[in-house]
Formats: sequence, C-alpha cells, structure tokens
Amino acid sequence: MNSKNIELILGTIALVVCLIMEHVMHIGEMPMIIVSIVGYIIVAYRVVIEAIKNIIKGDLFDEETLMTVATIGAFFVGGYSEAIAVMLFFRMGEEIEGLAVGKSRSSVRSLMDLQPDTANLMDGDDVITVESDELDIDDIILVRAGERVPADGIVIDGTSSMDTMSLTGESMPRDVSPGDNVLSGFINMSGALRIRVERKTQESTASRIMELMEDAERNKSRSERFITSFSRVYTPIILVIALMVAVIPPLLFGGELSTWAYRALTILVISCPCALVISVPLSFFCGIGKASSEGILIKGSDSIETMSKTRTVIMDKTGTLTKGIFAITDVHPEGISKDELVELVAAIESFSDHPMSRPFREMDVGDHLITTVNEVSGMGIKAMIDDDVVCVGNVKMMHTEGIDIMDQDVPGILLHASCNGVYLGYIVLEDQLKESSKEAVSDLKHDGVRTVMLTGDRLHVGKIIAERLGIDEVHTDMLPADKLDKMEDYLDPTGKGKLMFVGDGMNDAPSLARSDVGVAMGGIGSDAAIEAADVVIMSDDPSKIPYAIDLSKKVMTTVWVNVIAALFVKFGFVFLAMSGLVTMWAGVFADVGIMILCVLNSIRILGRGALKNVIKADVEEEHTCCCDHC
Repeated sequence: MNSKNIELILGTIALVVCLIMEHVMHIGEMPMIIVSIVGYIIVAYRVVIEAIKNIIKGDLFDEETLMTVATIGAFFVGGYSEAIAVMLFFRMGEEIEGLAVGKSRSSVRSLMDLQPDTANLMDGDDVITVESDELDIDDIILVRAGERVPADGIVIDGTSSMDTMSLTGESMPRDVSPGDNVLSGFINMSGALRIRVERKTQESTASRIMELMEDAERNKSRSERFITSFSRVYTPIILVIALMVAVIPPLLFGGELSTWAYRALTILVISCPCALVISVPLSFFCGIGKASSEGILIKGSDSIETMSKTRTVIMDKTGTLTKGIFAITDVHPEGISKDELVELVAAIESFSDHPMSRPFREMDVGDHLITTVNEVSGMGIKAMIDDDVVCVGNVKMMHTEGIDIMDQDVPGILLHASCNGVYLGYIVLEDQLKESSKEAVSDLKHDGVRTVMLTGDRLHVGKIIAERLGIDEVHTDMLPADKLDKMEDYLDPTGKGKLMFVGDGMNDAPSLARSDVGVAMGGIGSDAAIEAADVVIMSDDPSKIPYAIDLSKKVMTTVWVNVIAALFVKFGFVFLAMSGLVTMWAGVFADVGIMILCVLNSIRILGRGALKNVIKADVEEEHTCCCDHC
C-alpha cells in the first residue's frame, strides 16, 4: 500500500472521529479542533505545499489554491469536519481521476507499442540478440513466429503470414515471401523469416508512426485553446464572486459574516475547472488513439475538429477508389500486329513508375536499343528506340505529334502509340474498383457529405465509374495542376463546411496541403504523404474515410457534452451555494463527481473494453494527476 492511500485512510478515520465527537458524544470544541487539525494536516499537506509552490511561481489561480483557501476558511467559520471532508474527497477524486486518465493513456500508447526492444541479428549461421537501435541498413535479421518486425526490410528467405492490424487496422493476415516488403510493427504469425534491413530502426515506419502520435498531442484544436484561455479567466472571476458573496451581504444588508463566508467558501470548492481542462484534451487524445487502432493516423486534435465539419470529400480515383492495378483488356493495332504493339509499348512503359505501367513490367520487351526516355506530365512518355521517336500516352500526347485522333467510346484507359509521327494504335487498360469503395461513398452520402471524384480519365470512363459508385460529381481529363485548381471551386469561403481531399500520396502533396483536411490513402510507406497529409490511412481501405469523419464527430460531441455538463453543474451549484441551499459537502461531491463523469465519458471514445479496464483498475497503482492547467 502506498503512502497516498495510507494518508487517505488516516484522513477518513480522523473524519469519522470528528463526526462522532460532534454529533454523538457532543464533546467540547477544543478536542474536536485538535483531532480536526491532525486529520487535516495528514490529508492536506501535499495539496497545501503544492499551492504554496504555485503561488511562489506566480500561479495564483489553480485547483490546489482554491481548495487550500476554502478548507482553511472552513476552520475559521467552525466547519472543522467539513474542512477535512472537502480535502479528503478532493484527494480521492484526484486519485480516481489520475488513475482513469493514466489508464486511458496507457491503453492508447499500448496500441502504438510497435517497436520491439531487441532484434535477432544474423552473423553468419549464428543469431545474436542486439538492441533494435543498433541495426544498420543491409543487416540480415531473423524474425521468428510470434515476434514483431523491428525494422522495415525485404524478405530474403522464408514464407509466412503477417499480422498487420496494429499498423493498418486490417484483420486479414498478409502473406509474404522472398522479395516482399515488410514494415516494422508487423507481427510474424507462422514460419521464420530472414529479412534484409532497408531502413534503420529510428527511420522505420513504426518509429515514424510513434513520433507522429507524440506530435499529435502538441497540435491543439481551437476548442482546446479556448478551454485553456477560458480557465485562465474563469478561476479569477470565481474568486472575485466568492469575495463579493462573503463581503457585500454583511456590509449592505446586515447578514451574518460567518454565514456568507461559508457560502463563499462553498463556491470556491464547487468552481475548480478540473473537469474542463482534463476531459477536453483527454477526449481528443482518446480519439487519436482509437483512430490509430483502426489504422488511421491523425496528426493532431486540430485535424479532428476540422474533419468533424467536413461537407465535401474530393477523391482522386486511382489508388483511392480503385486498386491502381491495371489489366490489358483489349489491343487495337494499326499497321502492325497486336504482339508488336504490345511489345513496343512495354519497352517504353517498363521505364515508368506509373501504376498503368505495371502490366508491362514483367513482359519480354525484345532486343530494343533505348537511348532516351522522357516522361511528359499528364500526357505520357516519349522515347528514342532504335533511332525512332516513339510516343505512348493519351490523346493529348498524340496531338503534340501532329496525329489527329479521338478517343474511342470504350470503358477503361486508352494508351495510344506512335512512331515518328505515324499512329500505331491503342491498348485498353482497366483499373479495378476496391471492394469497399461503393460502401464508403454510400456512407459518406448517408452522412450528408457531397462526394466528388477527380480523374485523368476520359469523360465516358469517368462517368461509368462514378455511376457504379454513386458519386455525386465527377471531373475528368484532369492533370495534377487541374485538380488543384478545381479544388478552389469547392472551398467554402465562410469556413463552415470543410473540404477533405483524399489521394494516394502520389503527386498529391499540393492538393493535400491546399484542402482543409488532407487524407493520404495507403500512405504507410510514403514519407511525402505522411509529411503533406493531416490524416494518413495506413491501409488501402476507402471505408476508413467515413469512419474517420464519424469518429471526429463523436469526439467533438463528447468534448461539448463535457463542457456543457461541467458548466451547467458548476454554475447551478454556485447559485445554490449563494442561496445557502447546499453545503460544502455537497459542493465537493458535485465538483469531484462531474470531473469523474467527464473523464469516463471521454474514455468511452476508446470503446467499452477501455472503460471496463479503467473501472477494474487496481486502485493501488501509482499514478499522478495530469491536471497541469488548472
């Protein structure tokens, strides 16, 4: 049993003795004063010392000062047992609050405990246990079944299934084999893997995520900043009101000084702003933690507040609503064979990192001499092959070569090809829709959010996809610069309805930065996406978009329920105290009670399991109050 709990037990005994002496034995005042002073010192000395320290630092209006003034004042008006009771219940409330907040924070941090302390380093045929921070690039590590991957790397030997839930929120395991990338934080579920380290532990995905979580606490929302500012003026105002209640009625109306002083002290007890300054940041913290458990990284409480006001969601098509995995569905050559057209296009596309080039990368491109390759943004690729100028791209690319053609009215993306200004035909590629895209769009519309899709596809293709998904508006033939310009049309000049842009992190940094809320889809391995976005959805699941918006609304509802409830109870009891209808006992119960209720209401964001863990928590656990702003 720790010293704090011993103090509370002794204080409770002293309070019981005082009450017996006062109401049962009717012993004289002096013995009761002595017992009260001893009991008060036991319970209050920590609070009084803290109040003195704060006064020396110039912080005159904190909770410790309020309680010290109120309880010492109670002694002077004859409320001996009440002085002990108020301080005792204040200490108990502080302990419960510290336990609840500490448990919720540890619960959130355990969700993001992604980095193992040690790693199994391969030294020839030997395995050496080393600190994860000591790993270097190109080191070979062994990850056994049940172990967490300590650093980003590539599998070089072994096959297994990886539990990625802690990073992506996905419950389905991911199968890996030699050549596959694995990220730090993944859990190996079956066979042993040998992995070549691609990033040092300090620069790995898990480290970046945990750093992002820590930074999120520093990005305060307007609501948090308002509550902090409000608490700075709230407490002095309460002190002035209490002083007026104690002085004015006796001076002007002949009231009993001790009676009005008691009422003023009761006001001080009731008015501690703890419930506000604890529960509001705790609500945001729990919201960020809950999102992280679902594979959604939110960069701060300001992003939650902005996201809760989302009225329009603009989504880039490729990589967001579609898988970005293209397949060749048709080939239409002109003047050459199908195989020759595909081989020529594959020879050029093999140099591109664009998702559309993926079907061509594994093809046999023949024995061509390729001297130069230039990628033209928004159009395609121009290359020098066997002394011929070959262009592969969209209609705009063909027009630059003086070839006057029109796109065919077929679903999919057309890759046109030309050689020395002569048209060679086109290849049809189709992207695959993600399984949850339609559900995500439906959920957004159900919440009253307007959905917009931007795509570089032709009008016919864009409309087909928009109709399949139920998207409200679609804009086609968009270059990256066009997408940024189009966003300006949807930004609300009043600032009431916020605009969210969702992209896959590829060339989306300007759009992510320009929107009110930038969301990078599948950005877990992209430094650029994590840097530019306000929210990073670590998986490729579009259903996380409406989930994030709904969660942000839940957080903001919790914040304002806590604020309104706390102020309603406190102002209500202030008026009751001024009228003499409540005692100091009732005041401290109201103050502690509303604080605990607000804290528990904030923890509800984490889910029922988290709330049960807090309620079941061992009361002997060491903890401290996080109320640093009172």
